[in-house]
Amino acid sequence: MNKLEQYINDNYDGSPYWFESECQDSWHIDRIINSLNVMDYVDGKHEILKRGDVVWKNRHFKTRKIVLQYVKPILTFQNSFLLKNPVTLTSDDKGTLEKYKEIYKVGKYNNIDSKVLDLLLKYGEVYEYLYLDEDRKIKSHIIKACDSYPVYNENGDYIAFIEHYISSGVSFYRIYKNDIVEEYSDKGGDLYKAGEYPNLSGLPIVYILPSERDELKGRSDLEDWINIINDMEDLLSKYMDSFYKFLNPLPTMTGTKLSTGKNGEGGIDYDLVGQVLQLDHMSKFEFAVADMDYNSFKEVYKTLHQNLLNISMTPAISMNSMEISNLSETSMKILFYMAIAKANMTAKQLYNGFDERWKKIKKLLQMIDKDYKGYISCTFKFDIPANDKEIIENLNTLYTMGTISLETLLSQSPYIYDVTSEIQRLQEDKNDMDDVDNLVD
Repeated sequence: MNKLEQYINDNYDGSPYWFESECQDSWHIDRIINSLNVMDYVDGKHEILKRGDVVWKNRHFKTRKIVLQYVKPILTFQNSFLLKNPVTLTSDDKGTLEKYKEIYKVGKYNNIDSKVLDLLLKYGEVYEYLYLDEDRKIKSHIIKACDSYPVYNENGDYIAFIEHYISSGVSFYRIYKNDIVEEYSDKGGDLYKAGEYPNLSGLPIVYILPSERDELKGRSDLEDWINIINDMEDLLSKYMDSFYKFLNPLPTMTGTKLSTGKNGEGGIDYDLVGQVLQLDHMSKFEFAVADMDYNSFKEVYKTLHQNLLNISMTPAISMNSMEISNLSETSMKILFYMAIAKANMTAKQLYNGFDERWKKIKKLLQMIDKDYKGYISCTFKFDIPANDKEIIENLNTLYTMGTISLETLLSQSPYIYDVTSEIQRLQEDKNDMDDVDNLVD
């Protein structure tokens, strides 16, 4: 009896529809509700929108409900910072590297990597299933956190995966086991088995930013930003209401207005424009305006905004919150230090998933092509603003001195992302030049 069968027997008395009850487990419900809440927040459904309106003397006054979508530019920055430059595949075997690069190109894996990172940053977890399409090409199916139900036994072993969603009132289940994939549906009323297929790549790949309380459950850093943004929205909305409510000037007058004489002296002709209000001696006319402590508002909002940048590890320069001029490359790296630290942490989690992907690609290649024995890895190149001219001059100096190789020079160049391909092209260009020289001779 394998681990999954043992799990089903222990928890669901061997029921063939065990997955239906598994999806109702509180551990999964908590994950799904959390991911749906984050999805709503990213979609613009913020707490400030629940702010009540005011009714006074049967008149309805709408309060300000200003939504600040700061999460989107922060998430966009983090995604672009890490994967604007696609990952560079590396290998100790040329044939293996060329084959994997071909698979990445056909399967559009650079776009898939960006999508995986986007979902990982938003929801703290995402899943990827590799399969062969009708043309025997290796492709990936990305599964969002809200549709994902990974199954772990009491020892924390990953033993199965359930993809469950509801469409037009119909429930669909796809159960991934180590050797088969089963599909179920309740279309028509009763739950029934809709199909069964061989599983060639195993269980879906897990990409996760683990929670401190449960390493099997993902947690997005976005949850740390929400309260700060809520306070910023609340502060700004209430200040705007106060601005329009209390800064409307109220005219007040003390003393006695001059009365109109027999011939109209002392009064104001209402048919004319630009007349002066005439008051009796010692009378005053002024506008009463409430004082707004805008300096306090500015400081509180500024503090909240800065803390949002600090907690999300977002450089102020990237959010137009800082003016710069004539910075050296070293100074720029210092400004981006926390962003680099954050990207390194995320890159490690991505790499763990990529490593599982390469193993599954190797498994699929053994079925449709041959066994590629080369070791696959990758490097990340963060999108750090740099002085390209200064970098190239330094690399040229080191290469001229003979202290670095051509491969190292290319790997550090701001214009080269695929070192292996570039070396190959350089060699081809060199061979072409040699052929031309031989013809001339």
